[in-house]
Amino acid sequence: MAPTAIVDLGETFSVGQKLENVSDAIDDVNCIKYDSESKFDANKDKANFRQYEDACDRVKNFYKEQHEKQTVAYNLAARNRFKSASRVRPEMTVWEAIEKLNTLVDESDPDTSLSQIEHLLQSAEAIRRDGKPRWMQVTGLIHDLGKLMLFFDELETQGQWDVVGDTFPVGCAFDKRIILPDTFVNNPDTKDPIYSTKYGIYSPGCGLDNVMLSWGHDEYLYHVVRDQSLLPDEALAMIRYHSFYPWHREGAYREFMVEKDWEMMKAVQAFNPYDLYSKSDDVPSVEELKPYYMELIDEFFPQKVVKW
Repeated sequence: MAPTAIVDLGETFSVGQKLENVSDAIDDVNCIKYDSESKFDANKDKANFRQYEDACDRVKNFYKEQHEKQTVAYNLAARNRFKSASRVRPEMTVWEAIEKLNTLVDESDPDTSLSQIEHLLQSAEAIRRDGKPRWMQVTGLIHDLGKLMLFFDELETQGQWDVVGDTFPVGCAFDKRIILPDTFVNNPDTKDPIYSTKYGIYSPGCGLDNVMLSWGHDEYLYHVVRDQSLLPDEALAMIRYHSFYPWHREGAYREFMVEKDWEMMKAVQAFNPYDLYSKSDDVPSVEELKPYYMELIDEFFPQKVVKW
């Protein structure tokens, strides 16, 4: 098994706490803004989650930094680091990856005292209770595993703005339907004669598979699992696009879509409530549920070990 990057766990723990605080605030804003319905959350009082105003300042500061730094140049560099032939990719099973993510933070989320494993199981169990297919259940289980990128020094992750937050295309004009669009003003790509145009480096109808989305834990996990799993296209879309709110909620960037993308949008919209509203469910028993989900993981990751 290839060695993982050497990481100061104390430092990573602190960074992880800060990351989760920001990530939770982003979710709070989206919970209030996008009041989606599904069977499991129909009777929840979503006002019990922290309110929009409480999260607003933190979220504004986060997006100001993210929107200034998510450039074409940075995204190309991040993908090159991920794909580099010289990078020794850590090898773990999916369950080992879940356990590793569990060491990242502890009690940093005021909405829940659950561990990371318990939170992932909440999402998966909510999907399972609604009778959704097995591939969607395992997608719920793994959808946050991209945060493991914080452990791998070779990826040169900055810590927050290139890990979490709503995603959007780079290489074309930043749409006004992206959250807090005015905070792009200091992004150098807004001054670029090509990147600042409506289509930029793309063409109408090119398909979202060919559009470069802002680098973060969703995009990272998508690149990890797309060639190392038997997950269907709908699952890969849920992983890659569930934070792409300007597209699946606000109607932006439709000009790049092909027929397949419309079907993928339906899948993402079906998944989104399970990402936003599952935190307050009953605490799942890890030991009771582990055998079921280990079998599920083996079904869609038959090679067992994944290169991260």
